[in-house]
Amino acid sequence: MPTKVSRPPTPRRRATAWRRPLLLALLALVVGSAVFYGRYSRQVNRYARRAYATWRSQHLTGLEKTPLLAGYSVHGIDVSAYQGQINWPRVAEHQVRFAFIKACEGVTLRDPRFRRNWEQARAAGVYRGAYHYFQPNYDGAQQANLFTRTVPLQPGDLPPVLDVEHPEFHDVLQMRRGIATWLRLVERHYGVRPILYSNYSFYRRYLAGHFDKYPLWLAHYEVDQPKLPREKWIIWQHSDEAYIPGIRGTVDFNVFQGNFQRLLALRIPEKSAVPTPK
Repeated sequence: MPTKVSRPPTPRRRATAWRRPLLLALLALVVGSAVFYGRYSRQVNRYARRAYATWRSQHLTGLEKTPLLAGYSVHGIDVSAYQGQINWPRVAEHQVRFAFIKACEGVTLRDPRFRRNWEQARAAGVYRGAYHYFQPNYDGAQQANLFTRTVPLQPGDLPPVLDVEHPEFHDVLQMRRGIATWLRLVERHYGVRPILYSNYSFYRRYLAGHFDKYPLWLAHYEVDQPKLPREKWIIWQHSDEAYIPGIRGTVDFNVFQGNFQRLLALRIPEKSAVPTPK
């Protein structure tokens, strides 16, 4: 019987041999990407917007404006040195009724633009408040002392704020004790109950049920409404990538739950005049 001689594959057969696995791999990549995007679309969109904002930041004019959130009549911002030099009169022209200004962080750090922002916000007619960024691994009393030595609250100002969201801490019970100490000492110093600020995930996991007597300022993005009941919060930070004329770059946008008269009622009354920090 004659021996059958095998022929080497032709170029066409070789092309067909690798084309099918490649198509299957591409199909798997497309399907996987679609599933991932469907599950994490908000996060992906957020990172994409952040990347775009960073790219175009050098081309901003300081006149960009994000539409105000519908359904609320009282809008505000919160700022730090990150926003650079702010044109407060221009900010005030665009329905910004209140602003919380970073004063300090931890036990030693003072925001380098606090004084300027603090004075110019009031001069522009924006109701002002100050906040302290809490570092959970540092002593709460020392942090309270830094805040009271930094912030000259006056009648007509908004209550002091403790910003609690730092994700790295040694012990949750120690963190809560530090928070309680800061809130108690600051309330004693100024004679007014502070506001507690946190983001939704951090609050639900570590703070819910422990500081309910303090008004809550809640950060919760990419939602139509906060998931916490309305009676749980008084201020909602609905965006950290907004634009307002007078600030070159992004800024946090907030709404107050209530009308303008309720915001005025939140201010420190005349009888609560407090000592000027040294």
